Amino acid sequence: MRCQSIVIALFMLLAAPVLSAQVADNGPEPIVVKSPHFGEVLFYFYQDDFVPAIVHLLAAQQQFQFDEHSEQAELLLGGLYLSYGHHLESAVIFERLLADNVAPDIRDRTWFFLAKIWHQRGYLLKAQTALDNISEMLPENLRREARMLQAQIFIDSAQYNAAIALLQQWSGNTEWARYAQFNLGVALVRSGDVDAAASILDELGTLNPTSEELTSLRDKANLALGYSLLQDGQPLAAKEPLQRVRLEGPFSNKALLGVGWADAEIENYRRALVPWMELRGRDLLDPAVQEAMLAIPYALAKLDSISQAADHYLNAIEAFYEETNRIDRTIAFIESGGFFEGFLADDPLDSTGWYWRLEELPDGPEARYLYHLLATHEFQEGLKNYRDLSYLQHNLDDWQQSVEVYVNMLESRREAYFERLPRVEDALARADLAGMVDRKLEFDSLLNNVEQSHDWLALATEQEFRMWRDLAELANTPALAANIPEAVEVRDKIRLLKGVLQWRLERDFKDRLWRIRRNLRQTGEALVETQRSRREIDDAMRKEPIHFAKLSQRVYGLEPRIISMMNRVADSMADQRMFLQAIAVGELQTQKQRLDIYTVQARFALAAIYDLAATVGEVSR
Repeated sequence: MRCQSIVIALFMLLAAPVLSAQVADNGPEPIVVKSPHFGEVLFYFYQDDFVPAIVHLLAAQQQFQFDEHSEQAELLLGGLYLSYGHHLESAVIFERLLADNVAPDIRDRTWFFLAKIWHQRGYLLKAQTALDNISEMLPENLRREARMLQAQIFIDSAQYNAAIALLQQWSGNTEWARYAQFNLGVALVRSGDVDAAASILDELGTLNPTSEELTSLRDKANLALGYSLLQDGQPLAAKEPLQRVRLEGPFSNKALLGVGWADAEIENYRRALVPWMELRGRDLLDPAVQEAMLAIPYALAKLDSISQAADHYLNAIEAFYEETNRIDRTIAFIESGGFFEGFLADDPLDSTGWYWRLEELPDGPEARYLYHLLATHEFQEGLKNYRDLSYLQHNLDDWQQSVEVYVNMLESRREAYFERLPRVEDALARADLAGMVDRKLEFDSLLNNVEQSHDWLALATEQEFRMWRDLAELANTPALAANIPEAVEVRDKIRLLKGVLQWRLERDFKDRLWRIRRNLRQTGEALVETQRSRREIDDAMRKEPIHFAKLSQRVYGLEPRIISMMNRVADSMADQRMFLQAIAVGELQTQKQRLDIYTVQARFALAAIYDLAATVGEVSR
């Protein structure tokens, strides 16, 4: 949950100006994502698809595609690395951001994230240094969390007086204040001031909770208070807080055990049997239940119920023996290698990193031990890493299949290119671009001569030129040369028609000349574009084989790289599996050793009872 809170805080960092603009009329303007590449990264990020987000972010960074979002992209990359537990890589990014001239709010939030990272990993001095660099500009909600983090650092480094001084300044009736109250009680207990801690933890243990979280905190406070009073030699005072712990809560077993020992301390063994008998029917894997199975015959022996005590010791020995055998079988199953595949068999790999939560435990005799294993942070993080490696393996397998598609696409494109190349070369050979340019220049020269000589007939249409030719031929007809009225009349009509035609041609001369020049200019532009396209075609024909060679080198070079990465992932999965097996087997061995110790204690106690019974029998005879 602490890891997840860092990612949520990262969301807040990216969305802070937007939220401020929504709640304040005169606040800053919302962030506008101006880079489509950064928007694509955020698209995957907000869907918890962290691997595609990292891939696209790194690719865009290498191609310098982030302009105004470079700082946000760096911060986001640090958060994404952090989501996979790469705290060293994320810390390097955060520290690099702090070395630049970044905005004060980003600087403070980055120091805050860095402090949480270092504290989570146990680097208390680095966490303290990061907290010391935070200014007063940190938002109030994060400032409260930073103060709580500071108190935790003080407690973890045994600076109890400093933690007490800081936590005593906390006021209010919020959940943060309740956690501060609990940590204050813990600090007082560890500093040796049990009486002061008792009043604080007692107040917290009697509160009226409004949520499940506060209910668990109340139980935890009562448990801490009860055991601190037991250790301080106050069994009567310890009973009250221990009895306030819920019977069905996560701390109930230990509370019941403590109530029994409180009664046993005042030699009220009959009352001590009540909570211990309740524990006897609960899960034997809990150390409190195991201890209760030995405490019951101990109390019965104190009550002189020797026979019943012997029976309970025998029952405890038998139960411990059976549980030890089950643990041995589970250890053998874990070491066989198929144990961890059950975590992935029925679970789709649709999320990775911190957000993954195991919904159901795998079936099998080993499932009852998984609750205890999953309760440890080390095993949870290791299991997440194993699952992330499995996700990467499936991802690489998909990439390998995609490479085959790229190979087919490349070969199809190459085949199509070399199939069309002869036709293109033949068409280019038939295209006389130089002749077209010469003809265009001839047209330009001819049009200049027409304009200079005002040759209006040269711009006539085919129909108009045919009419002019027909009129000229008709005028040269020998019959019209006769000096008769009919010939004179025809000659006048011919001159009239030629005049009208010439008037029209001269009237439209400039317009036709402009249109022809425009068409010639467009023809020239088309020829220039054609020449440019021809050069591009020639350049493409020269470069395309080189381009195909480069693509072939890249595409065919991807598969060996992917196979190499798959081998590395497989090796890492094997190492991680061995690591998880070591954790699981180590935890089970610890439980087995505890059971062996309890078994030895039970056998010695049973032997003592038999000796006592034999001694009593001899005395009675």
